[in-house]
Amino acid sequence: MRAFVALIAVLLAAGCQTVDTTKGGAVGVDRHQRMAVSSEEVNAGAQKAYAQMMAEAQKKNALDRDAAQVARIKNVVGRLVPQTTAFRDDAGKWPWEVHVISVDDVNAWCMPAGKMAIYTGLINKLQATDDELAAVMGHEIAHALREHSREQMSQQAITQTGIGIVGAIFGVGQLGQGVANAVADVTLFKPKSRGMETEADRIGVELAARAGYDPRAAISLWQKMEKLGGSQPPQWLSTHPSNESRIADLQQYSEKVMPLYQATKGGAAAAGK
Repeated sequence: MRAFVALIAVLLAAGCQTVDTTKGGAVGVDRHQRMAVSSEEVNAGAQKAYAQMMAEAQKKNALDRDAAQVARIKNVVGRLVPQTTAFRDDAGKWPWEVHVISVDDVNAWCMPAGKMAIYTGLINKLQATDDELAAVMGHEIAHALREHSREQMSQQAITQTGIGIVGAIFGVGQLGQGVANAVADVTLFKPKSRGMETEADRIGVELAARAGYDPRAAISLWQKMEKLGGSQPPQWLSTHPSNESRIADLQQYSEKVMPLYQATKGGAAAAGK
C-alpha cells in the first residue's frame, strides 16, 4: 500500500503544472505557482459551497440584514472588481458576488471565482472607513486572483493520501460534495502561507488605488486590527507576517501605487468639472 501511495504521489507531482495566475501589476507579484488540480473543478466546488453557505446564513436570518450596509459593501466591491483585469484578463467575466453576514467575528473572505462575504463584526468593531473596507476586500479578491485556494488544494493533493491524491489524478469531477467541502475548508479554516498573504496585501493595495481608494488605508486597517486583537491578532490575520514587517511592507507598496491613486482621483476631479 505504501509503495502504491508513493507511486501515486510521484505521478501527481509529475502532473503538476507551473502557471502564472496573474500579471505582475505595478506591485510586481510574479511568483510561479504549481497546480495539480484544475481551476474548473475548484471553481465549481466554490460555487456549490458558497450557495450552501449563503442558504444556511439565510436560514439563520443572518444574510444581508442591513440594506444600507449591504449597499455600501456592494459599492466598494463594484469599484474594485473592474480593476481586477489589470492582473488577469478573464477576471472581469467572473460571476462576482458579495454578501454581508451578521456574525460577530472580524472576518472577510473571497472564494475562487469571486464569491465573497464580509462579516458585520469586521465592519462594526473596526468602524471601518470605505478606504479600509477597500483594503479588506481588495486583499481577499487578490487571494482569488492568485488562486491561492487552488494552490493550497494542490499542495494537499501532493502530500496527502486518499481523496486528495486520487481525485487530483483521476479527476475530481466525480467527488462532488468533497470538492465543495475542500474549497470551503481552505477558504475559511486553512491558513494561507505568509508568502500568499504578502502577495494579497500587495495586490490589494494596487486594486484599491486603481479603484480610487487611498491605498494607505491598509496601514490604518492593520493598526486597528492590532489594537482589537491585543497580543493575538484576529483569526482573519493569524498567519500574516509580524506587525512590524507587515506595516513596513504596506507602507512601501502603498507608496508605490500612490501614482495610480492620484491619477484616478485627478481623473475623477476633472470629470466633475
